[in-house]
Amino acid sequence: MGTAKHSKLLILGSGPAGYTAAVYAARANLQPVLITGMEKGGQLTTTTEVENWPGDPNDLTGPLLMERMHEHATKFETEILFDHINKVDLQNRPFRLTGDSGEYTCDALIIATGASARYLGLPSEEAFKGRGVSACATCDGFFYRNQKVAVIGGGKHGGRRSAVSGEHRLRGSPDPPS
Repeated sequence: MGTAKHSKLLILGSGPAGYTAAVYAARANLQPVLITGMEKGGQLTTTTEVENWPGDPNDLTGPLLMERMHEHATKFETEILFDHINKVDLQNRPFRLTGDSGEYTCDALIIATGASARYLGLPSEEAFKGRGVSACATCDGFFYRNQKVAVIGGGKHGGRRSAVSGEHRLRGSPDPPS
């Protein structure tokens, strides 16, 4: 693949954590390089309404918020590369990473790859995502205050988070059998 691109600081992930790390690192003169991953902007790019972002109470969409974060990071000269890392060697410094488009080395690495929801694969799930089917009790629990809800999966956190999100009456088990 040729010579590896070296950076002082490499950030994996282009969600809120990755872009925040990039802004702070760039302002500290660390010349960060951010590798976006498979989906630039992460999960928020699929979110239609973001109603819990401080300072922006009206009509903020996930894609718009992520575009603002991208602009903020580039304002401070963060280098943003579109690649997907599929191999990492953290045994020696500099760290070595291999992506679909190239090889990278870095002195420091921030892994901000986020999380992804695991759905059940039911035919009706896709049709009702964002309209009753949610993967984030913290994000969407507010909308179901004082309503009966069902929590499937999520381990201990699923039931606990939904209970914290509002006064819900849980049906079923938060921990399905394995």
